[in-house]
Amino acid sequence: MKASLDNTAVLFVDIINHFDFDGGDDLLANTKEILPNMKRLRQYAKENDLPIIYINDHYGFWQADFKKITDFCQNEKSQEIIDAIGPDEGDYFLIKPQHSGFFQTPLQALLTELGKSHLIISGFAGDICILFTAKDAHMYKFDLTIPKNCMASEDKQTNDYALYLMESVMKADIEPF
Repeated sequence: MKASLDNTAVLFVDIINHFDFDGGDDLLANTKEILPNMKRLRQYAKENDLPIIYINDHYGFWQADFKKITDFCQNEKSQEIIDAIGPDEGDYFLIKPQHSGFFQTPLQALLTELGKSHLIISGFAGDICILFTAKDAHMYKFDLTIPKNCMASEDKQTNDYALYLMESVMKADIEPF
């Protein structure tokens, strides 16, 4: 990783997910492949006192309460993921109304308050929510690291294309974590 840890925050996008939708089984299978890498990233952030910011779909609750959303999403498909990399009391948790973690959320203000200019982004779906979050982060002039082994989508080909866009257009570092 090229950036200084002093200006770095870790974003986990849509980690709390029920996987109960068309394509959910494919996303779950691809998520399980990257789960060990995401666990390592989360541990790395904890060990280095990096702020961890979860940005999640609200599932109709419209409350930034990760316990409510976790309770709603917890099922036999999601249990392993939520247990392994879900938020804890020391993490930040924001809800988003649409795809981008920046759109109509306080994320930019929080990152400014924390003095962070470099983001490590992980989560799913890479070809939608991570791509849109990375696009907005790039527009706000954040430096980006999006480890290709810490991002999953329903389809591996669209995931790879999203990574290509983030690297070529948004100048993200996509080296594996």
